Amino acid sequence: MDLVCISPNAEPPVCKIMDYGKFRFEQAKREKEAKKNQKVMEVKEIRLGLSIDVHDFETKGRHALRFLQDGNKVKVSIRFRGRELGHPEIGLETMKRFAEYCQEKSNVEKAAKMEGRNMIMFLSPKSGK
Repeated sequence: MDLVCISPNAEPPVCKIMDYGKFRFEQAKREKEAKKNQKVMEVKEIRLGLSIDVHDFETKGRHALRFLQDGNKVKVSIRFRGRELGHPEIGLETMKRFAEYCQEKSNVEKAAKMEGRNMIMFLSPKSGK
């Protein structure tokens, strides 16, 4: 048997006489059980082109909806190349259209924003499944 300090920050500190090995085993078991019930949220990326065609847009949209349905966040990005950099409004319009396409399954976590040569937007799944 060992003297184990259960709550050292309490006033006065709380200690118990118990089998320390058994206490550590039970604690590890509880932590493992709690970890089992957690859902790890991943960030999946969808890359769009500035001049994306309708069918490609719908295909990427379906992929994003599937990711959102699985409970993952989606990072939507558009890479601007060359002269495309002079027309960020076209990219912004494409991002808005993508957000509308995924509207029923997602919330816009971070609105579309230029970061260097990329425009990035984050979508998160709606909480009420």
